[in-house]
Parts: sequence; structure tokens; C-alpha cells
Amino acid sequence: MPGPLPVRTIEWLGDRVRFVDQTRLPDELAFVETRDHRVVADAISRLAIRGAPAIGVAAALGVALAALESRAPDAVGLARDVEEAARALESTRPTAVNLRWAVERMRAALRRSAAGGPDAARAALVEEAVAVMEEDRELCGRIGAHGACLIADGDTVLTHCNAGALATAGDGTALAVVYAAAAEGKRVRVLADETRPLLQGARLTAWELQARGIDVTVQCDGAAASAIAGGAVSLVIVGADRIAHNGDVANKVGTLPLAIAAMRYGVPFYVAAPYSTIDPTAATGADIPIEERCADEVVLCGGRRVAPEGVRVRNPAFDVTPADLVTAIVTDRGVLRPPYGASLVGALGRTEP
Repeated sequence: MPGPLPVRTIEWLGDRVRFVDQTRLPDELAFVETRDHRVVADAISRLAIRGAPAIGVAAALGVALAALESRAPDAVGLARDVEEAARALESTRPTAVNLRWAVERMRAALRRSAAGGPDAARAALVEEAVAVMEEDRELCGRIGAHGACLIADGDTVLTHCNAGALATAGDGTALAVVYAAAAEGKRVRVLADETRPLLQGARLTAWELQARGIDVTVQCDGAAASAIAGGAVSLVIVGADRIAHNGDVANKVGTLPLAIAAMRYGVPFYVAAPYSTIDPTAATGADIPIEERCADEVVLCGGRRVAPEGVRVRNPAFDVTPADLVTAIVTDRGVLRPPYGASLVGALGRTEP
């Protein structure tokens, strides 16, 4: 039986935010506490806070910090200060729609409360940010509960990047399914892709699975297709940073080859994500912006140069997996099957801000 992760990835401590600095793992479990929304924005940008749900939560908490930081004596001034912070937080990373979703939710809370004056608005923003965080914890539990039936006793799950507790305020998305299956007494093994260039699988997924007593093996990204072809993988489960209306899925770069290999060899390919990751304004994956990150992430490894000086570099952080390669999408509203256009919109219900 897996135990809980011994730490919370991100939490609200009354007047400040506390989060795990994920750039320090697995060597050191280090925390940052701050009352400054700019520190939160920087943490999102440099991947100290990462994972689509977690950066949404962080953005909401960052807006709440900005409201507490503001010395504006009236609602108009507070709104100006909060909007400046909201834009800064919103601009940190372009692909994960949870970030924009959370900031829009905070804007809506400000509009509802502004008439009560600045103090009422500050209180409302803090309340809304904490609600975003607590809701994410609940959604993770529901994702795990809905998805556990997809894993049989003795299965080996292949995952890519980190879609666990470190990527959310709760138990994760893809890994929540693993944890829920293990809690039911099923024997589950996990193959974790290292996930180049920043090794989120090797550094983070392996760390948290070990911490929770789950059997985990790390493999090079290039070994994944042959593991699938050789029958070593029962199913693939990954997270998502944005899901388009038609079911196309943006996730960490390297996800698409897994989906192609899984389709070729008859292995189920599942995506796990909360409703906040669904973007009905993106008709297809072509409408999803793909973040391009700095060249140093590719040409440096552990501070050592591994490519020639001056070589050109491509470093997209995400790729898009077409909907026809996705067996099902596990959400907090249930396991959704094709055709995704109808099922995804149905999953949104009336929960949009």
C-alpha cells in the first residue's frame, strides 16, 4: 500500500506561499516561502514550480499575494495592482492552459468583490486562491478513482515527464491513477522515461514514486518504443498541459512518439487531466502555443557542455498528440472516450469561470 507523499508541493500559509523548489530534487528537498508574487512568477518560469495544475494553483496564490502586497487605498488602485501581477504571472509559460484559467478565475473573483472595497476584495481573492488549491487536491483524487480501473493487477505502466503530486496540489493526474490502483491492492510497476532535457522523469517521478513505495524503473527516452514493442508495457498514462476541443493533447515533448508506438503495438494510451486543462477555445492541437525554451537546457547537462559551441538548437517544451492516438482521457468527471468533441465539452459542465 503506498503512503502519502511526505510533503505538499505547494500550500498557503495564511499570508505567504510555501512550495517545493523542484530544481533541487532529487539531491535536496528544499522549500521556498514568500509573500512576493514576483518570486512565484520566477519560480514558474524557471520550473521550480511545474506541472500544469500546480502552476495554475501557484498563479492563483500569486494573485492573492499581489492583493495583500498592494497598499492601494481603494478598489480601483487594488484592481490596477492585481491586474499588473496577473499579467506577469499569466505570461510566465504559454502552453499550460491551467495558468490562464486560474488567473481568469481570480479576475472574476475580483470583479465580484470590488464593490465591497479593497479589504473585502483582498479577502475574496485569498479565499478564491485557496479554493483553487483545495479543488485541485479533490480533482486529483477523483482522477485517480476514475482511472484505477484501467490498471490490472501486475500491470507495468509507462509514463513520461512528471504528472504526479509534484505537478499538482494533490496526488497528481497520471500518477494519481497509479496511486489509486496500488491503494486497491494491485501490484503496479512503473517505467519512467528520464524525460530530456530537464530529466523530470528521472529526477521527480522516480523520487516521488520511491517515496511512496511504488516499484519504479527509469529508462532513457529512446528506450521507450522498444519497451512497448517488446511487450514490457501494459499501458501508457501521461498527463497534459492543454487538451483541444477535438481531443488533441499537448504534453511534454516526447509524448507523441510514445502514442505512435503504443498504437502500432496495440498498447492503450491514456491521458489524465482535470477539467481545467481542457481548452474549448482551441479547436485542434494546431491552436495550442508550444513553448520554446532556452538552448542551454539542451546543450548543457549537469553544468557540462554536451554539444559543440555555437551549434543551433531546437528546444520545444511540448508536442501535440493527435486525438486518434488517444485511447481515453481520464478526468475528474470520468473516463472520456471518442468522439472527444462532445465528451470533453460535456465534462466542462458549468464549471468555467
